[in-house]
Amino acid sequence: MRRQKAPRREVKPDTKYNDKLVGRFISILINQGKKSLAEKIVYHTLDIVTQKMSKQDPVEIFKKAVDNARPLLEVKSRRVGGATYQVPIEVSSSRGIVLALRWMKNFANTKKGKPMEQKLADEIISAYKKEGSVIKKREDTHRMAEANKAFAHYRW
Repeated sequence: MRRQKAPRREVKPDTKYNDKLVGRFISILINQGKKSLAEKIVYHTLDIVTQKMSKQDPVEIFKKAVDNARPLLEVKSRRVGGATYQVPIEVSSSRGIVLALRWMKNFANTKKGKPMEQKLADEIISAYKKEGSVIKKREDTHRMAEANKAFAHYRW
């Protein structure tokens, strides 16, 4: 029999906004253990978002952007009788949020020619407006799950 699942760790809120979602985003952005640098990037990103979005609350914009980018369905490979099927499954809210944050980071990383703060701010604003590469990734994920609906009975 397999071992127990690891218990979920409590996400610590960030220091400036005292928000758990911002704290989680900082954790995802950490590169080579440099948390202070990740914090600087996130805080500067939220400052840029505030400037561009006419002085609205940056944390609320960030939360709405993550909620817009969060997938509801995804596909998981299941091997049944020698064949591998892409089985659509519902995404839990915590996994959906993590996926959305990871997608934002990855798409910002792939862009070139701007500082990371600027690229992340652009991703957050485009996700807030329900456009951009993160939303396209979400739609592609949903489309794939919809196309493989016939294999939903393999879910377990």
